[in-house]
Amino acid sequence: MSLTLDNLRRFAVARSLFPPTTLERALGTLGFVQADPIRAPARAQDLTLRHRVEGYRAGDLERRYATLDVEEDVFVNYGFLTRAVHALMHPRAGMAPWPVSQRRRVEAVLAFVRTRGAVHPRLVDDHFAHGTVKNYWGGSSNATTHLLDAMHYGGLLRVVRREAGIRVYGARESVLPPADKGDRAARLDALVDVVVRTYAPLPGPSLSNLVGRLRYGVPQWRRELKPALQRARLRLAQARVDGIEWYWPADEMIGTDTSSDTVRLVAPFDPVVWDRRRFELFWGWSYRFEAYTPANRRTRGYYALPLLWRDRAIGWGNISLENGALRADVGYIAGRPPRERRFSRALDAELERLRIFLGPGSQSSGSQAKASPV
Repeated sequence: MSLTLDNLRRFAVARSLFPPTTLERALGTLGFVQADPIRAPARAQDLTLRHRVEGYRAGDLERRYATLDVEEDVFVNYGFLTRAVHALMHPRAGMAPWPVSQRRRVEAVLAFVRTRGAVHPRLVDDHFAHGTVKNYWGGSSNATTHLLDAMHYGGLLRVVRREAGIRVYGARESVLPPADKGDRAARLDALVDVVVRTYAPLPGPSLSNLVGRLRYGVPQWRRELKPALQRARLRLAQARVDGIEWYWPADEMIGTDTSSDTVRLVAPFDPVVWDRRRFELFWGWSYRFEAYTPANRRTRGYYALPLLWRDRAIGWGNISLENGALRADVGYIAGRPPRERRFSRALDAELERLRIFLGPGSQSSGSQAKASPV
């Protein structure tokens, strides 16, 4: 079969938005779910999982986290990983990031956490009173939170649960020995395969970008990422379409599946829309996440969710709850919604799914369309 961009697009949507299953199986299939703290109307991880988990409700991942085979950590971004994927990245650093002058404090905090079993940052701060430090954005952060985050990233702590969105930490007792050179190559290949499984099919530049982003998950092996990319290009399935090399898992076949009459409002970080380069290739328009863009410069909204109809991204929706009622402001690239009656019914069904996902107290008030031509 001679592949076309249409084939790749349908393949991308079908394989990523697989039929809803259990939370455990969905996490295992995805390998990684990107997290984001903004709730508009729910956090990105919940918006991602709702399409892939049967009966999923906002907050289920946080509520069930302690019982799942999953960890919070940095991968290509911060998010949730299966423990099998998480183990491939560690040991990451241990005591290495801290100078000798600071290790005494790290060791004291680690001993305190081990004594208590699980600690809220406030408890650690009350005990040690660390003060404040300058954070990444130039503001002031609680030094205890900063230190606990660094210890988590270094592999000394793990997130055991969250309380009102705040990470509660426990000590990581099982520390693996450093990997030798051969084992490192095998682990990096496995991590690249997780990236590809999560985001495929990928145009060549996007594959390079994502493999490069593994430097956040395995900073100790960042110099070995270039050879890992070269190995990936040799073992992955690939095809040249419209002058671009595309890559996907070698054990997956691109079929001729047709998409169902389904509308989906997906998270800005959902795997099916995450790669903005691929987004433009597939759908012919650019999507930008504008939550951190000044309000007067936004074109589609604070937390606009890409709107998929069948296998096409045809617009976006801004979803909010106003006095318990679900409000959807929907814009369309063509300036108007599809004229098919099936679309309006499918959109209503998606808004009802959103209402149920958000839980008791939310009521559907329908959608309000607005013309937004390219």
